[in-house]
Amino acid sequence: MIALSYLMRLINLINRAAGNVFMWLSVGIVIVCFWVVVERYVFSTTRLWMQDLYPWMNGIMFTAVAGYALYRNDHVRVDIFFRPASTLRKAWLDLLGVCIFLLPFCWVVWEYCFNFVARSWRIGEASPNPGGMDGFWIVKTFILVMAVLIAAQGIAMAIRSILIIAGREDLVPDDYRYKYDTEPS
Repeated sequence: MIALSYLMRLINLINRAAGNVFMWLSVGIVIVCFWVVVERYVFSTTRLWMQDLYPWMNGIMFTAVAGYALYRNDHVRVDIFFRPASTLRKAWLDLLGVCIFLLPFCWVVWEYCFNFVARSWRIGEASPNPGGMDGFWIVKTFILVMAVLIAAQGIAMAIRSILIIAGREDLVPDDYRYKYDTEPS
């Protein structure tokens, strides 16, 4: 059980690090988008590669922080069932959700996107826009990064559930325990 707890903590650490690093792309997105608008309307010019840059940064940011959002419990869930549930019931719901929905979803994304991304790497895919940026394969790679980070966080959620079901909530870090919006039932 202690080894599972360490694995869960390691996965949480990786997703926290990814989230804390890639969320700063939002600042870059705003700066680049602002400059594209200034160039276009003040200087009557534009650089096509910069018009590619900010949506690419947006795609990278949102795929890279998906596991972090799952770690922070910022994802969509059916709160009418989950919020009033006891800690044990939440653990069972998460365990079933991870096994039935989340991990199969990650596998489908990986399975169906791997060749798509590999082809992009092989041809060194660039922007489809004339005069656009090189390196579109980097953006596509983050589809697979997202699948891995979400799957890893799903495994951390499953470990948390297993620890709670086994009566070892003491091995779950305080920042990763279930929080109550209402009193437990």
